[in-house]
Amino acid sequence: MNRIKTDILVIGAGSGGLSVAAGAVQMGARVVLLEGHKMGGDCLNFGCVPSKALLSEAKRAHAMGGGVDYSAAKDHVHKVIETIAPVDSQERFEGLGVHVIREYGRFISPTEVQAGDTVITARRIVIATGSGPFVPPIPGIETVRYFTNENIFDLRERPDHLLIIGGGPIGMEMAQAHIRLGSKVTVIEGMKALGKDDPEAAGIVLEQMRAEGIEIVEDVVAQEIAESGGQITVKTSNGNFTGSHLLMAVGRKVNIDKLDLDKGNVSYDRAVKVGADLRSVTNKRVYAIGDAAGGLQFTHVAGYHAGVIIRSMLFGLPSKAKTDHIPWVTYTDPELAQVGATEAEARKQYGNHAITVTRFDYHENDRAIATGQTTGFIKVMVVKGKPVGATIVGAHAGEMIGMWAMAIANGLKMSAIANTVLPYPTLSEINKRAAGAYFSPKLFDNPTVKKVVGFVQNYLP
Repeated sequence: MNRIKTDILVIGAGSGGLSVAAGAVQMGARVVLLEGHKMGGDCLNFGCVPSKALLSEAKRAHAMGGGVDYSAAKDHVHKVIETIAPVDSQERFEGLGVHVIREYGRFISPTEVQAGDTVITARRIVIATGSGPFVPPIPGIETVRYFTNENIFDLRERPDHLLIIGGGPIGMEMAQAHIRLGSKVTVIEGMKALGKDDPEAAGIVLEQMRAEGIEIVEDVVAQEIAESGGQITVKTSNGNFTGSHLLMAVGRKVNIDKLDLDKGNVSYDRAVKVGADLRSVTNKRVYAIGDAAGGLQFTHVAGYHAGVIIRSMLFGLPSKAKTDHIPWVTYTDPELAQVGATEAEARKQYGNHAITVTRFDYHENDRAIATGQTTGFIKVMVVKGKPVGATIVGAHAGEMIGMWAMAIANGLKMSAIANTVLPYPTLSEINKRAAGAYFSPKLFDNPTVKKVVGFVQNYLP
């Protein structure tokens, strides 16, 4: 048995783990990194990167009126992964000075983790194991062939009729990608499709998807799954749905089962139990970041968490994670982006009397008119002159939300957005016009303002 001592042990080479390893080793810490599967984790290999690559090909097919071969689209997906992979590779991190071990890790004591035939003793241990697809125990599921985000991108033959159980972001993105690549698509959702987003904004996305031919069935629970004659049938509380392929997209399960957390004195339920500082509540030597910390499940959250714990681990400074400035995007067409509180959340948190909701529509923006992308809107939730949330649905919403993420993260006022001069014509002017809409009533409907203007015009030379 080999034994290693290190300053920091990182379990998991996904977005968060790689960020910690790279940052820590370049600032002088000894770092060991464990990865039992693929370097780059879910995001590079099964999630963000391949899904956006497939959506890009599907959008091209939609613009051309068809004509993009399904297997060629998958070739593009894997080419994109191969292009990005060197940035996350074992060779790159070993070049930085990280000791990379390609084995799964499991605790054998509160300070020791075993990976293969190596035992690592570490001053600080970071759990960055991410999550995988959750497949609920629907009767019959074990008897049929189904796909998840971990293997759908390896499918080479276009599904004739893709059934998708789950109407969240993954399910809806894959639904639109496949309808545009020539498949028939049915989405079965037990509650509301895109139910975690602002319902008005989600409604615009769903309207577009239905217009493209996607069948979206809501408030319907899958009760049984069966396969016969090469066809899969999902029996539900509201009838049966039959297709050629099945994609399970009902949620995510945190990857902690192999860690033997009990032996590490690390408390957990569905994820590692941590405080605001992302430290284990029962073993202060242990941190959990990203999906393993049990909060928002986004790649950029894992990267943010990495910065939070590096401040604590390397410099001994207090550092806590927040969530009110975290943006997220669903990459459908139109895109749906959110940062901070939705309108419903803001009204519940601050009360109707304290909140102002300001909005602006895409169809009033000159660039949107010029490019034919007039579907969508922005609305911003404002409390005491500061944005506390923003919702954008429309073209390039994921790019547009960045201005509001910066404003909320830095406590900026609406005046900071309104005072910003933006090039004309750009979609980003929608942000500025939304800020202007907040101030318009204060300027144009204010009797005091009119009196002051009248005084100046009548009495000043």
